[in-house]
Amino acid sequence: MKIKDLKTFIVANPPPQYGGRYFIFLKLTTDDGIEGVGEVYCATYRPHVIEKMIEDLFERHVEGMNPFRIEKLWRNVYGRGYTMRPDVSLIGVLSALVPIFFIVFYLL
Repeated sequence: MKIKDLKTFIVANPPPQYGGRYFIFLKLTTDDGIEGVGEVYCATYRPHVIEKMIEDLFERHVEGMNPFRIEKLWRNVYGRGYTMRPDVSLIGVLSALVPIFFIVFYLL
């Protein structure tokens, strides 16, 4: 089983905007058709910037990986941040890995 696809959803939050101006959700899909859904929280950047960061993280580190290798995925992504160490920009995007847990727990 491999992680195959990523889809992001940027949802505007109507006034009074409790929880922020927007929400970013993502869906990861495996080659077996199993889906995991999660929310990415990173309020310090505009949503289109976060979306590009998520896509970059997915293409570099997540696409084609086995969802059962969570520790390897985490260490790979966390250790290879945009500045070669974890920084503020990457911490919010790391929450993009949460849907992998849903995929794994679904199968267990």
